[in-house]
Amino acid sequence: MAEPRQRAAALEDLLIVDCDVHANDPPEALAPYIDQPWRVSLERLGATPQRYLDIGGYSPNLFLDPPLPERGQHNRTAHTASELRTGLDDMSIDIAIVFPDNLLRIACLPDADYAAALGRAYNAWLAEQWLGDDRGLLGAVLAVPQDPEDAARQIRNYGAASEFVGVYLPVAGLRPLWGHRQYDPIYAAAQDLGLPVMLHSVGLVHPHFPFNLEQFTSQLVRHPIQHEFALMANLFTMVQSGVQVRFPELKIVFAEGGLAWVPWVMWRLDKEYAEIRAQAPLLQHPPSHYIRQMYFCTQPVEEPQRPQDLVTMLDLFDGTDRVLFASDWPHHDFDHPRVLMRVPFAPDVRRKIMGETALSLFGIPRPAAYA
Repeated sequence: MAEPRQRAAALEDLLIVDCDVHANDPPEALAPYIDQPWRVSLERLGATPQRYLDIGGYSPNLFLDPPLPERGQHNRTAHTASELRTGLDDMSIDIAIVFPDNLLRIACLPDADYAAALGRAYNAWLAEQWLGDDRGLLGAVLAVPQDPEDAARQIRNYGAASEFVGVYLPVAGLRPLWGHRQYDPIYAAAQDLGLPVMLHSVGLVHPHFPFNLEQFTSQLVRHPIQHEFALMANLFTMVQSGVQVRFPELKIVFAEGGLAWVPWVMWRLDKEYAEIRAQAPLLQHPPSHYIRQMYFCTQPVEEPQRPQDLVTMLDLFDGTDRVLFASDWPHHDFDHPRVLMRVPFAPDVRRKIMGETALSLFGIPRPAAYA
């Protein structure tokens, strides 16, 4: 690691590992890394006018809402590793795991060969342009769901490098969901290399799950459905199909859905399992047993009127060892670390959430400043 950075005086002297930050990945940046004939396509896309995270044929989206003053920071992004690092330093974040911007929606692309080529280009670009222990920026290998075999090769190719600590599984516009057995090559490769798989949600209006969102007239109600419901649906399918039974060493992380939905999912699935156990023949325990083995990122963390309620809520699913801090920087709805500092966690629990659990889960070496 580089020399210890100056930490903001307003934050406690904690090791902070951010499990969700974003690198801007425009098509022209990936063009030099992609094979023909797709290189010409990315060069042309890069030369056309673009809306924020909405590039046809690359990052398709349907914006339905008029721009409003309170969302004036909506277009914020990080164009370089140094720009991202500066923003993290300002928040006293020591280490961060990097996800894409545009390619959060890569699952929407119908051409499997094109999607796989984009995934290969992104992983090469991320490794060369963004990652490094000296920057405190680590990566998640993009696993393209349209071609699980190629995704598995990418995991095996990059997963042994120290700067890659996880596998990114796109959620938006995914079909089938991540419990389907066609994704077993991805899980096998991730398990073999000891890399957690990280399901990351993003807003999307699309025929695939979560669908029918065009009928909601405001982002106020559309946004939580896009994120939390998409994570729930994938968790349901992964538990029902016995992903953790078939891959007992696999670690599973859910990002950008908050935390409050986890106890409800756990209780509801246990209720159903007690009545129709035969429909999940691989499960050796109630679903809650497997959910308690999963990990959940904080952002966008719930902020109840009584902060103590968030402490109680973590206890409901034994989350003190399964919750990871995430900011979602530099997106408009990011969470500053001080949001978690306002929650009355016990000191040891706060240390786990803000960084200690992430060090253990991802196998990240402890920075010298915290030895």
